[in-house]
Amino acid sequence: MSAPLAPTLPSLFLSHGSPMLAVDDSPTGRFLDLLGERLPRPRAIVVASAHFVHARPTLTAAAAPQTIHDFGGFPDALYRIRYPAAGAPALAHDIAGRLTAAGFEAREDPLHGLDHGVWVPLRRMYPAADIPVVALSVNPAQSAAWHYRLGLALAPLRKDGVLVVGSGGFSHNLRALDWQQGQALTYPWVTAFTDPLSAALLAGDLAAALEWTALPYAQQNHPTPEHLYPLYVALGAGGVGARGRLLHRDVEMGGLALDAFAFDTD
Repeated sequence: MSAPLAPTLPSLFLSHGSPMLAVDDSPTGRFLDLLGERLPRPRAIVVASAHFVHARPTLTAAAAPQTIHDFGGFPDALYRIRYPAAGAPALAHDIAGRLTAAGFEAREDPLHGLDHGVWVPLRRMYPAADIPVVALSVNPAQSAAWHYRLGLALAPLRKDGVLVVGSGGFSHNLRALDWQQGQALTYPWVTAFTDPLSAALLAGDLAAALEWTALPYAQQNHPTPEHLYPLYVALGAGGVGARGRLLHRDVEMGGLALDAFAFDTD
């Protein structure tokens, strides 16, 4: 008897916000605590992280990737956290081949670990750290369309039980945040940007979603684009014609939009 087919997973975009998301009792933390239970269990996870930046698409290929604490000024407890998920070198090699076939100059890195854009949301979703993880880099010098094409090359993985995640931020302007008021009123320039972008994703309007720089206050929401580009990897991984499903919406410190989406063609 043949083994049952793995369930087809959606791709996900998750806003990881502050590293404190790993430990804080917050609406977004509680959402992530339940999200892993709501999804079919993946055999492996691929995370395109805003904090893993390379000119060429790069995949972590360590068998036992280290936990990277790539932030400063936070409580000591955060630096003691380890997320000891196994790597998946064979999967990383397979993905590199897929990306190369799609026209990218992909590479594998056998030494790089898992940055906080990877392990912070995964620690909430899968606290046992018992699912292998591969991280994928983004390139802020490229475009939304480039990252969308990157995601398209990953779309077939979802039928093989691989969860593809883009981890970034729906808005990300750290200089504008009210660091003293976690639940400060949302800045109008945040909703002026995030509302139409969300509407384009939910409608499956690819052209409008890719033209994010034409949206109101785009530069104010994303002075640099590395936290937005994982969204387009997730959108592409949803497949041609994918529509978004809004899974979660929250704003912290007035300007840190923490929206989460699932993408598929169903």
